[in-house]
Amino acid sequence: MDVGLALPQYDFSIPGESPLRWTTLVGWAERAEALGFGSVWLSDHLFLDISRYGAPPGDHGCFDALVALAAIARRTSSVRLGTLTLCVPLRRATVLAKALATLDVVSAGRLTVGLGAGWYEPELVAAGLSLERPSVRLARLAEAVQVVRGMFGGGPFSFDGDYEKADDARCLPRPVQRPSPPIWVGGKGEKLVELAGRHADGWNTAWVWTHDDWASRAALLDTACERAGRDPASVTRSVGLYALAGEDEADLARRYRRLQELSPPGVLDDTELAGWRKGRLVGTVDEVRAQVRRWEALGVSSLVLNAGAVPFALAAGDDVELLAEACRL
Repeated sequence: MDVGLALPQYDFSIPGESPLRWTTLVGWAERAEALGFGSVWLSDHLFLDISRYGAPPGDHGCFDALVALAAIARRTSSVRLGTLTLCVPLRRATVLAKALATLDVVSAGRLTVGLGAGWYEPELVAAGLSLERPSVRLARLAEAVQVVRGMFGGGPFSFDGDYEKADDARCLPRPVQRPSPPIWVGGKGEKLVELAGRHADGWNTAWVWTHDDWASRAALLDTACERAGRDPASVTRSVGLYALAGEDEADLARRYRRLQELSPPGVLDDTELAGWRKGRLVGTVDEVRAQVRRWEALGVSSLVLNAGAVPFALAAGDDVELLAEACRL
């Protein structure tokens, strides 16, 4: 099983550091590789408000995912680089494919492409776009997956969809990976899972899942693959989880209290550890190892750990180190 780390990317990501420094982000990519993580991940937003997690309202800046991963590629040598997930409405699929192909070349074939339908309306409005109804966003995502994969062949490539077009388009140089970098889709809705079964190489969902709830949703993916004439095993299953480990129960409680103190105000203020554990990779080192083994037994081949209380945040470095130990990296 690959175990990856969601990197700190936003001005809220590191306690006491706003704006986030580039040296902090790239430093954590290097540290993740040194600790044995198999992959590092960035999200794709123009900015983000985390009030939905209980924090005060307000926009937080962030580093662009594609540019940052290209730079990280030159500072690392083995860790895979992934996106969870690129917001399809922000870019034409043909142009996005060109950038991704270049990124795969720059990284010597280490790219995993995660695509998403988009959900954060304020950034779309700021970019002069609008948040379309879910059915349109999913249809656009399905077309984008097909166009990006087609462009990865080098061209000439043509496509005539409702939302994406290509007319003898070329994408040179081609990606290093053959036949192409893996293309995943991210989300948890039933129609998104159906889309993954028809079009994608992988499916990621995050950040809170119990084993039983995830297994029920994964069964829908199996059915979707079978309807599409695909082997369900041909679709990689990836789960992102908030994660925290302790040497023992007392140490876990201490680390959780620290996480409460270091998280943005309002996020964990009134949340007890007993309730927060559910659906997250949380426990003693032995308990975390047992949870990882169960995820693997369910067919998950990629775990993405988030060592903070909001996405792409990181509260304390030694928490990441202990998680690496717990996952036997």
